Amino acid sequence: MLRRSTKIVATLGPASSDPAMLEKLIRAGVNVVRLNFSHGKAQDHIDRATMVREAAKRAGCEVAIMADLQGPKIRVGKFVDNKVQLVTGQKFVLDAARTELGDINAVGLDYKELPRDVKPGDTLLLNDGLIVMTVESVKGTAVHVVVKIGGELSNNKGINKQGGGLTAPALTGKDMEDIKTAMAFQADYVAVSFPQNATDMEMARQLCNVAAAEYNHKPHLIAKIERAEAIPKLEEILRASDSIMVARGDLAIEVGNAAVPALQKRMIKMAHAMDKTVITATHMMESMINNPVPTRAEVSDVANAVLDGSDAVMLSAETAAGKYPLETVEEMVKICEAAEAAEDVKLDADFLGMTFHRIDQSIAMGALFTAYHMGAKAIVALTDSGSTALWMSRHRINVPIYALTPKVATQRKMTLYRNVRPLLMDTSIDRDTALLEAEKHLLSRGIVQKGDVYAITCGEPMGSPGGTNMLKICRVG
Repeated sequence: MLRRSTKIVATLGPASSDPAMLEKLIRAGVNVVRLNFSHGKAQDHIDRATMVREAAKRAGCEVAIMADLQGPKIRVGKFVDNKVQLVTGQKFVLDAARTELGDINAVGLDYKELPRDVKPGDTLLLNDGLIVMTVESVKGTAVHVVVKIGGELSNNKGINKQGGGLTAPALTGKDMEDIKTAMAFQADYVAVSFPQNATDMEMARQLCNVAAAEYNHKPHLIAKIERAEAIPKLEEILRASDSIMVARGDLAIEVGNAAVPALQKRMIKMAHAMDKTVITATHMMESMINNPVPTRAEVSDVANAVLDGSDAVMLSAETAAGKYPLETVEEMVKICEAAEAAEDVKLDADFLGMTFHRIDQSIAMGALFTAYHMGAKAIVALTDSGSTALWMSRHRINVPIYALTPKVATQRKMTLYRNVRPLLMDTSIDRDTALLEAEKHLLSRGIVQKGDVYAITCGEPMGSPGGTNMLKICRVG
């Protein structure tokens, strides 16, 4: 049974697409599997989703599937020799109208709006910020630049504008088709790349709900915060989302590396306050793409993300294309567990000045408070929608939360919630029978023993979403 509170998201790719390896990763501690829609065709993703479900079944647990949309392609085109070596001080041209392959003087653009979005004096960062250019002039479709920091520029490398300001819409035609694909296999989470405001997320939700209607499915939406424009709109984006991802790669390029750690803390705090989940991502264990052990800086980075209160920490290329996908997950598990053991629980302080107007939310908070002060071994939430477990998971407590639900879709979504262990149980039975069944679940898994105290929440009548109205403190007889 899971001992960690913090969950692990792993990206599927060539290094982890073998069914046996995927099963090992899930057994090692992966809770959410990310399918990167920047690569592969529709059928590839459908096949991978089937493989994930089968691997999870063999591993004896449920995992969530995240469909991560590509978003706008803000990239250069291709080169004659696949790459060029740019030197500091040289002039270069980014030309939206160029159809021939690029060379040492100029290259075409996948992103045709760039000439409209930039002006002289703007700074452009290419290839994850390794190459820096200053815009000298814009002549029609051609952006003339001077290279400030040179380096190797190869095919289809990304372009960022320092400080933000690129107008590319968050949802492209490809994304809209990919949403249909993701709903065909009922992805639990859909991650939207480069949203600038709440409207982008609302549009994505509408598209998801329409595409998923025939499957009677509603995915949760993750807003990937990776644009400078998203920062002033954080609150409205959070309101329109179920979760956010602190996508530190692109975000760092746009706002500067030094600004990201404080932004990470701010985003996590805001997400908690608004009852949303949060994933910290990008470059977490990057050295393990090629090395069997992480650097000390990476260990500190993951530990700090845990101590900040992230619901999940994410692996990208480490599990998608790295040499040591299994070792990376195992190392991340150890770091999470060690960081959580050092966590400071301040539940009483959390509740100071808080008011609860909903009965179900008040019950959830009452369960936390009582379990904490009575030294309970577990908190059990009988939940239909997962809301009770979500509210509980927003507060740090060293008591594990077991969420029992009759719905597999709810169980999978809750795999992302911090400190929540979701289990499947029929809660349509009468209350007393359900409470007895819940205790059997705990006993059979060795979670509680005779004499242990646990708290349990449920609703009367049973099975009504949002109907949690009862808290019971039990001692195992």
